[in-house]
Order: sequence, then C-alpha cells, then structure tokens
Amino acid sequence: MKKWLAILMALLMAMTQLTVLAEDIDAQYEHLVVGNTTAFNGNFSTNMWGNNTADLDVEQMLFGYNLIFWQYDQGYFDVDPTVVTGILVYDDELGNRTYQLALAEDLYYTDGTKITAKDYAFSILLSVAEEVKALDGNTDNYGAVLGMDAYKKGEANTIAGVRVMNDHMLAITVDAANLPFFYELGLLRCLPLPIHVIAPGCEVKDDGQGVYLDKTAGTFTADALRQSILDPETGYLYHPAVTSGPYKLVSFDGVTAEFEINEYYKGNAEGLVPTIPYITYKTVSNETMMDELASGELGLINKVVNADSIMNGLGLVGEGEAQMSSYARVGYSFISFNCEKPAVASQAVRQAMAWSMDKDALVSSYVGNFGLRVDGYYGIGQWMYQVLTGALIPEVEEPEAGASAEEKKAYEDTLKGWEELTMENIPVYNLDIDKANQLLNDDGWTLNQNGEAFQPGVDAVRCKKVDGELVALDLEMIYPEGNTIVDSLQVTFVDNLKLVGIQVKMTPVPMAELLTQYYRQDARDCDMIYLATNFSEVFDPTLTYAPVDGINSNFSHLEDETLYQLALDMAKTEPGDILTYCQKWVAFQEYWAQVLPAIPVYSNAYFDFYSPLLQDYEISATATWSQAIVKAYLGDPAEEVEEEEEDFGDSGIIIID
Repeated sequence: MKKWLAILMALLMAMTQLTVLAEDIDAQYEHLVVGNTTAFNGNFSTNMWGNNTADLDVEQMLFGYNLIFWQYDQGYFDVDPTVVTGILVYDDELGNRTYQLALAEDLYYTDGTKITAKDYAFSILLSVAEEVKALDGNTDNYGAVLGMDAYKKGEANTIAGVRVMNDHMLAITVDAANLPFFYELGLLRCLPLPIHVIAPGCEVKDDGQGVYLDKTAGTFTADALRQSILDPETGYLYHPAVTSGPYKLVSFDGVTAEFEINEYYKGNAEGLVPTIPYITYKTVSNETMMDELASGELGLINKVVNADSIMNGLGLVGEGEAQMSSYARVGYSFISFNCEKPAVASQAVRQAMAWSMDKDALVSSYVGNFGLRVDGYYGIGQWMYQVLTGALIPEVEEPEAGASAEEKKAYEDTLKGWEELTMENIPVYNLDIDKANQLLNDDGWTLNQNGEAFQPGVDAVRCKKVDGELVALDLEMIYPEGNTIVDSLQVTFVDNLKLVGIQVKMTPVPMAELLTQYYRQDARDCDMIYLATNFSEVFDPTLTYAPVDGINSNFSHLEDETLYQLALDMAKTEPGDILTYCQKWVAFQEYWAQVLPAIPVYSNAYFDFYSPLLQDYEISATATWSQAIVKAYLGDPAEEVEEEEEDFGDSGIIIID
C-alpha cells in the first residue's frame, strides 16, 4: 500500500506542470516570498532589547562574519574560516586562556567600509555599556571575559580581556574563574557592528591594557544611542542599513521586510554566497498561507506548527504543488510565571496549576502527531534530549589492547554511566484535580474573597493572607495576538483551573508588547505569559536563573539558589565530557521540573513547505531558513526518478508516535 501511494505521488508530481507567463519568467527565478506565522517584533540587529524567532531569521540574513559558528552536522563550535585566518590559544600562569585571532582583511559592510578588529571590539563594548542598560537593554553579556566584571562596575576603564593588536588581530581572554566551560569556544561568538553608524565620531582604542571607547570626538550617551539605535523610524535596531550578512534590508513596514543580495558579502563558513536576488519576508496566517503557497503568492512557509496547516501542506506535496522539509525543534512552548507576583511566587500554586493541565489533550489538539509533550526545560531537537532518548548514540572508545586495569575500569564506568542515565525521574504533571486542590489547601489558600473559609463549588476564587494582604488566585495570562492555541488552552487548562479555585483571564497582546513584558523591560501587570522559544546552541541557563539583583536575564524572576547552582555546575563541565554534562543536565531538569519557573507544554517538528522551484533548500542542516537560503537557488526541478525505479525511499516526514 505504501509503495502504491509513493508511485501515485510520483506520477502526480510528474504530471504537474507550472504554467508561467513569459514576462514572469525572470521574476519567478529571482524573487522568493517567505511567510512565517510569528509576527515580527522588529528587533533585527541585536537581542539586547529582546527578539523573537522571526527577528532572529532577519538577523541571520543581515549579519555575517561571526568569529565562531556551530557545526550542525558535527555538533560543536569552530572558528569561521571565512573570518578567522589563524588562531593561537595559550594560558597564562593564572590559568586565564587567551584566543588570539587573525582576521581576514577582505571583509566589508554593505556600504563598502572595511571591517576590522575594532568592529568586533565595539560590538563587545556596546553590549555591556552602562548607556545601553540605562535604555533597558540587556547587558548580561561576555561575563566570562577577563576584567569584564571590573569594567561593568566602573572599577576599570578598559576591558582587560579584549585586545585589539592591530586592524586584523583580535585577542579575547577568558577568565580562569569561568573555566572549564562545556561550550568554551562558544564564548567567542561575536558579530561586527559599525561604530561609524551607531556611535559616529567615537573610536575603539587599546593602549595596551585592553579596549575602551574614546568618546572625545563623538557622542556616546543614552540619549544619543536612543536616537541612533532605538528611533522607530531610523534606529539601527529596526532599520539596520549598514550590515555584513548575505542580504541587506531594503525596507520594513512592521509586517513585511524586503531584502536584496549584499554584493560585498564574501561568503559563509562554507564559502557560499546567495544566488536569489530578492527576498520578501512577511507575516502570514494559518488560515490562508497554504492557499497562498498553492497560488504562487508564497514561495516558502517556514516553521509550520499547527496540525491542520501541516495536513493541508502535505496535501499540496501529494499533488505535486509543493515540497516539504521537516526537522525537530530545539525549543519548546511554555507558560512562564512572573514570580515577582505574590500568587505565582508560591511553588505550590505553580505545581497546582501544572496538575490542572490536561497536557496530552492540549498537545494533541494543537500539534497532533507532529509534536510531543515536554516536562522540562528542553526541546526534542536538542542533542542532549536525543542522546537521552536514544536517537543519538554517543561513542565510547574501547581501551586498546594492553590497556591498564585503571583504563579498563574507566571504560566500564563510562558504559555503566550511560546505561544508568535516564529522564524517568523528571517530575511529570498529569491532570489530577485532587492533587491540585490538596496542594492549595496545604499551602494555605483556604479563604474566599471575603476572607472567610473557601467553599468548593460555592466560591469561585481561593485566597490567602500574604504579608497581611489578602491575595486572590484571580490571575491574568497574556499570549501572542493571533495565536490559535488559545482555544485549546481554554478547554484543557483554564476550565480545569476553575475546579480548584483559580480564575485565569487570557488576554491577547501584540508580540512586541508581550516580549517587552517577558524580558522585564516594562512593568508586568500579568501573572503568566504563554509563548515559545528556541534554545541557543550554547545551552547555559546560568544567567536565566541567576540572582535577580543586577541581572536582566532572569525573566521568570524566580530566585532559587539550588537551581542556579545546578545550572552553573552544568556549565562548568570540561569540553568533550559528554557523559558528565548529560548527567548534570538531567539533574538540572529534575529540579527545574520540581520548582517550575514555567509550565512546559510541547516541543514539535517544524515543517517548511515550499515551491517546486526552490532547490537545495537544506533547512535541517542549519538553524534557520535564512541560513539555508544562502545555498538554495530558484530553478526548475531536476528529473529525480527513473521509470524502472520502484523504491522511492523515505518521505522525510516526521510523525511522532
């Protein structure tokens, strides 16, 4: 039956013809329209003011020449050979480790300005500047660099661990206190930023003691940066005109962004340059995007999650009107608690709410068989999860002939360590109203809104005296405007909460507003936020759960020293010691699921559907479509199947049982 369906699909694809008017021939091979259901936040040049996955896609298009890149097929960081022509690594007597990098001399911005070591140093200086912090930007960056703490506290005028040796020689020193670090080379990630655009007249200098900003000939104040970076019409955050990546931004109106090839772009880590001259990237809806793909209005739909949309897309593939790629997500969807709020500051309340969610029904109704429930701080595309579930098998090198007894024991201990590694002890919350009620009773939520004894079935909301004030479990959750999961959340979560005396009002807000609240840039009136995120290749939640005082990155505002120490311990694993890292990862997940900074919901397979004219689109080998598009091109599909061929191979569709 499967073979017959495959033969039928192949015949349908062979019979499908693209009818193209003569005057449209050039356009269809030169212009790609890309759609994504995630609305732009518009923060295209930095994540210091927050951004979302659509913004990150744009950033990947506009900014290139990172010192370091992630080897997706190998799973480790490496220097980008297009950018770094030589590297010298050495330790001093105190154990501080210096990476001295020779930079290519033929790197340019889109305006023809040469990129030098000073541009990388400026990027670091900007990302930790007190003037940026005054504008509510996140400056929790490069904390592992030698001398960074003293510089940020104003105890030093230079960053000792960043040196500009000459125009094409940059040195970065990692403080010994931050070693070992499992993703050590990832600490060097840095994109060049144009100082002549962001802070004209200012200059990066190094007098032998580290880099600093000379502001005598320019202006580098919070007000000046508000104009050059944050101005909604001309600011570099939203309209970066001078960039370094494969494409340059032509226009952006809040919904649609237009791009064209950057003629100065030298190439990515593989030496590839883009060939599709023009790209339009816009926000689309689940309801209409497949029709737009079928009609040719869209050439690529990225990160499709909704089960109904996926099925419609697969129908187009079956009819030969589209192609498809699927890949596991490295992130998850979740309900984040704002733990500074007195009600959800209680771990018992957070746990009771988790026991009130019918997570399996929620996941099934929204992503169907194309996603899995998650019970921790992970995504199914992360290598750690795949190792723990057996999708990736770590190599354990057998001892050589004549190995010592100690070496043989180490080998046996390693095998035993892998055999004992399990996710089975991560707490799992299934729908259990009785447990939820018991938790709330035990935690003292036994009053009604009049301060009298709470009566189930009579009173709508539980209350408790907290610091002398009557706090009600009358909560608000915001979610991204237009997100269709809201109906499923109502049935599988909010309605159940009423049974335990918790009222939750769900409020849709524009994505930009939601992110400013999530990132703690604005005052937060709500108690919870529903959203989704993708994890960085450097999985280091240390800052995410660091003490709140002075840290902008702790978005849940949960202060738990044990959780922070578990994250820190995981980070401080020797590079290459995969078993120890995974053991610490499991320990972190077990405790995270106990204290619940958020309720994890699902991780899923992403589906990209695209025109038969889009060739060599290898999204599964990269982080984003905007990276994959550099290798891709628009052209007629090649002949794929000989007449006598009967084995059509794997469809590539990810269906999760």
